[in-house]
Amino acid sequence: MKYTVEISNKLNELLERTYDAEKGFKQVAEKANNGIITEFFEKRAKQRYNFGQELKKEIKAFGQDPDKGGSTSGTLHRTWINFRALFITNNDEAMLEEVRRGEKEAIETYNDIINDKDFILPPSTENLLMRQRNMIRETLETADLYEHAVS
Repeated sequence: MKYTVEISNKLNELLERTYDAEKGFKQVAEKANNGIITEFFEKRAKQRYNFGQELKKEIKAFGQDPDKGGSTSGTLHRTWINFRALFITNNDEAMLEEVRRGEKEAIETYNDIINDKDFILPPSTENLLMRQRNMIRETLETADLYEHAVS
């Protein structure tokens, strides 16, 4: 029982981060000036929605309840994006920079869970987390390219 609760808590942590990322991507998509970057953000919002559905399913498979909302730190990060967008002339560049920062943190969180030696993830859970982490890495790489293009 303790094992499934522990894994579910870790997955719920990722789920909160996923909710935050989805909301953040939706927010920056509305503020972006460049249509290509807007589309990039919209696709990532949908991707994170799908991540959330997968994580909820995995949490339920462990017999636990998924969390229902985002975190306080995610709300604060989105507020910071709003604040920066008001004062920086190249909004797209500033938003891409913030997205990059958030994606780096997400990758660290995934790595912490995947590499946690205190418990072994079931192969299906580990594969899910590695696939999502790798997709976040791709988002980070694409954001890097877009940031260089708009700067």
